[in-house]
Amino acid sequence: MSSHQAFAALQSPLRELVAGAALPLGASEKDTAEVAAWIEKAAQADFVKPDALSSLDAQLVPRTYLVSNYLTAADVAVYGALRPTFAQLQPAQYHAHPALTRFFDHIQSRPAVRTSAAALAPAFDLVSLDLASAPAVERKPLEAKKKDKPAKAADAAAASAAPPAPAAKAERAEARKADDKEAKPSKKKEKKEAASEKPEGKKKADGGKAAPAPADDAGGPVPSMIDLRVGHILDVKKHPDADGLYVEQIDFGEETGPRTVVSGLVNYIPIEQMQDKWLVGVCNLKPANMRGVKSFAMVLCATSKDGKEAGIEVIQPPPNSKPGDRVYFEGAEYEDKTPLSQLNPKKKIFETVQPGFTTLETREAAWVDPATKSVHRIRTKEGVCLSPTLVGASLS
Repeated sequence: MSSHQAFAALQSPLRELVAGAALPLGASEKDTAEVAAWIEKAAQADFVKPDALSSLDAQLVPRTYLVSNYLTAADVAVYGALRPTFAQLQPAQYHAHPALTRFFDHIQSRPAVRTSAAALAPAFDLVSLDLASAPAVERKPLEAKKKDKPAKAADAAAASAAPPAPAAKAERAEARKADDKEAKPSKKKEKKEAASEKPEGKKKADGGKAAPAPADDAGGPVPSMIDLRVGHILDVKKHPDADGLYVEQIDFGEETGPRTVVSGLVNYIPIEQMQDKWLVGVCNLKPANMRGVKSFAMVLCATSKDGKEAGIEVIQPPPNSKPGDRVYFEGAEYEDKTPLSQLNPKKKIFETVQPGFTTLETREAAWVDPATKSVHRIRTKEGVCLSPTLVGASLS
């Protein structure tokens, strides 16, 4: 069935909602076929049965949108078909489908959807969802996967790597100041937290001794301890109590929904450029209270070698990336390692590794080993992460 045939099968007023949003039916032949298939599903009467909701929830765990990584008519059709059901659900019911609830709330808030819905009121009025009381789910680090070795970086790239500028580090440090009212943890509590961060080893079958866990932080800091993932900004606002901070809701492909992230970028990147932004996030830093808002990750940015006033840019993942895609460092010693579940602030792992982060002449993000000068590009399975324009920049 073509997109136009599927669209014609939608009932009123859902058909008018999709038409009024005027969103694409697909940027490629493959995308167009997928959009048509989703619209056809949305037109079916049994689309919102309980078992269908569970299936849809599972499909949406790694996705922001139904087709590729952009908003299409399929998202609007599915949102519209779900809207009568979601309007009747109690919090416990929609909390049981966290990925689907995240998707529904995101799509109903898109400007194109709200504009179309306004002409059809009250059929598609906003559904108020109690997301604040959603049960917490433990976040797990991404597992490393075996893959073909990527092509080696050119040896000349190492020579082009400039020393990292300290400006972005200072900006992040300023943004990460804790709330003055937050009490300092006692030494006893710190010891307990430190102990809880150490992963438990597995017992050997023959001797009963514990084997070292793959994500142990024993030894010196290495970049593979850092949990980098592809993220997608779903919402961004200025911090209510800090002029230089943004508060973002970033989708990292987790069942728990988007993470709240606070970034000190107001004076360097306009809010319009932050909206709907794809990025690389540092996801295993210890959560920090930043002027009363707790931040659960950090946006990886490039700062010009001439200082922050000369430019700060968000590091871009490669095309076709999805929220939660693993970002890793090239090199046999790093690319198949599992990151730590949380970096121990006392060991200053990120602070030790960060001076080697830079952008090459190709604008590719990389870590340069300070001892060997070997270059390890930062990439996903889809390709290498880039800074839009900056060369020789520092990353933090």
